[in-house]
Amino acid sequence: MEHVQPAPGGPPDVVVLTGDVPPPGIAAVERLARVRLVRESGLAEALPGADVLFVWDFLSDALAAAWPSSGGPGWVHIASAGVDRLLFPALVEGDTIVTNSRGVFDEPIAEYVLGLVLAFAKDLPATVRLQGERRWRHRETERITGARALVVGTGPIGRAIARRLSAAGLAVAGVGRTGRDGDPDLGTIHPMDRLDEAFAGADYVVLAAPLTDQTRGMIDATALARMRPSTRLVNVGRGALVVQDDLVTALRAGRIAGAALDVFEDEPLPRTSPLWDMPNVIVSPHMSGDVVGWRNELVRLFADNLERHLSGRPLRNVVDKRLGYVGTDSHAGSHQRG
Repeated sequence: MEHVQPAPGGPPDVVVLTGDVPPPGIAAVERLARVRLVRESGLAEALPGADVLFVWDFLSDALAAAWPSSGGPGWVHIASAGVDRLLFPALVEGDTIVTNSRGVFDEPIAEYVLGLVLAFAKDLPATVRLQGERRWRHRETERITGARALVVGTGPIGRAIARRLSAAGLAVAGVGRTGRDGDPDLGTIHPMDRLDEAFAGADYVVLAAPLTDQTRGMIDATALARMRPSTRLVNVGRGALVVQDDLVTALRAGRIAGAALDVFEDEPLPRTSPLWDMPNVIVSPHMSGDVVGWRNELVRLFADNLERHLSGRPLRNVVDKRLGYVGTDSHAGSHQRG
């Protein structure tokens, strides 16, 4: 468990990196701290002397360039589960504590993945297209009961996905850093170094892993060739987990049956991408975890952590900066992770 020393002599100075949509409910934070809302252009000027940085604009890449050479705030919190945009060398090697918003997105993403699995099995995209064309074309669809899903990533999001798919009748296994049997959510967990072997029996491969040096580009031509022609790939993790050109090639050649992609290495997805027009691909704009009220929940989580900071209690969701995700000894670590 990690502690950040409360700022002496008054409330802490909290800098909030905002984007196009400001954080709602920020008054809950302003009751606890001196708050400055800044955009990317003002970040470098605001960081020196700040006690805490709240990265509300979690898609921003501005922090590395703005980071003070003398060291930045003692605590950085990001309004997302992924922290790969924060892990530049100066922050990783320094004493700054990093926390994320783990727990906000788990169940919404799990529901979204179940919806995608059903959309594939029941051919819902084709039904919508045919309706738009006023065409009556009867088809048979697939059962999901008994289908096999492989969830790559055994953190809280991966576990929520596994529980939701299991409840719907799918047989679920996982892939994590270390292999084990008898996991309460995932049953058998295959080790990451045997990932290619695990693909062979999967009808659905669901990516929910963090982006690290080990996972970047894990789904390449070799990995796709290990999957069955009937496999559908679902990515709700990070876009860079997949080598996009290799995926397009595999889809065109019929090496896998389809893909549902909520994240991309370049966002927004360029209009020229062939993925937009492929009938066996579902494209969504990085929205799988964004349900009504999600922004307010993100602010509430940060405010709760700020109260912990002020009272000297352990922070929730402390990230192991070397691993790139929350470790098992974090205060919020009620879920085992692979």
